[in-house]
Amino acid sequence: MAELDYRSLVHRCFRCGFCKLTHDYSPVGFNCPMYHRFRLETYSPGGLNWLIRAALLTKSIEWTDHLSEILYSCTMCGNCAEACRFEFGKDMVNMFRQAREDVVETQLGLPKMVSQFLENVYLYGNAFREAREARGDWAAGLPVKQFADGDEYLYYVGCVGSYDSRSRKAARALASLLLKASVSFGILGQEEECDGNEVRLLGEQGLFERQRDRNIEKFKELGVKKIVTLSPHSYNTLKNDYSGEFEVLHYTQLLRDLIRAGTLPVPQRAVGKVTYHDPCFLGRHNGEYDAPREILDSIPGIDLVEMERSRNTAFCCGGGGANFYTGISAKGKEQASNARVWDAVNTGANVLAVACPVCLMTLEDAVKSEGIDDRIIVRDISEILADNK
Repeated sequence: MAELDYRSLVHRCFRCGFCKLTHDYSPVGFNCPMYHRFRLETYSPGGLNWLIRAALLTKSIEWTDHLSEILYSCTMCGNCAEACRFEFGKDMVNMFRQAREDVVETQLGLPKMVSQFLENVYLYGNAFREAREARGDWAAGLPVKQFADGDEYLYYVGCVGSYDSRSRKAARALASLLLKASVSFGILGQEEECDGNEVRLLGEQGLFERQRDRNIEKFKELGVKKIVTLSPHSYNTLKNDYSGEFEVLHYTQLLRDLIRAGTLPVPQRAVGKVTYHDPCFLGRHNGEYDAPREILDSIPGIDLVEMERSRNTAFCCGGGGANFYTGISAKGKEQASNARVWDAVNTGANVLAVACPVCLMTLEDAVKSEGIDDRIIVRDISEILADNK
């Protein structure tokens, strides 16, 4: 089904303000990460719609570099689509993405870090400007092999899991679990390319299509049928924006099934009180809320407690829409990640569980910056499962 053009939708917004809240009017605060960060109406989804209409459609105001900063501060978390009370609200994220496409196509001016992100993907196949040859270094010392025809799963690690030092630990933990459960899988190593999720959300459709087509060609060449991803961002685009010829699972879905089948043992130790943060691209964007919780509930030593903002009202970590790299919205004491770790602390939990390398990176940084690393630690679900000590 073809997407509706944002030009036919954006005028319908009259800034009622529901988009800034949770859908159930939770009193915990504003649920739009960019509005939480800046507290200006121009940084709310409704205010952004009016700026887009005035600057890109009616031309009643001039597009400026500052307007680009506002447009790209959005994490594309999808809370506005969840909270909007009108039918067009479900298209809110796509409206912002399409507006970004117009900014890219007309060369109105991109924030420096956005341009750098896109240039790095084009030149290096990843946003971090890291050597392609180092992409598989996360697996050093593990008996993990290159994917070959006949393997059941391609383990797609993604850029963050491949290059970020903290997220590499989660990538290794997941590989060790797949090995323990005797899952038939392989990786691409230095042949893996950026999946393009953030590229598409930043509005560079041409570069996204290049990344998509390269990946599809490589997958078909190798005989890939099933893909398991470390990142919900990869899961989102491989599942929804690619050819549909591959079965795509987020790793929590596969691990849940392995635990149910009895092929993956769970730790038999006291972990303590744990709270779980729903990643936007696993939860709101793809409706998967239960698999991670079922895994945590299966571990006898865990007391799982919920944050007040959870499931479809979960507060974003602030890293989506490439903000983990650009830092447009993810900076300062009022950034979303700082507020989110306090949501976790307020449950009394001593462990904040995540299922996304971006969330792992941003939330652990927030715990350190808030000086609460003696009260709570951030761990990926793969790490919790892999720890049998």
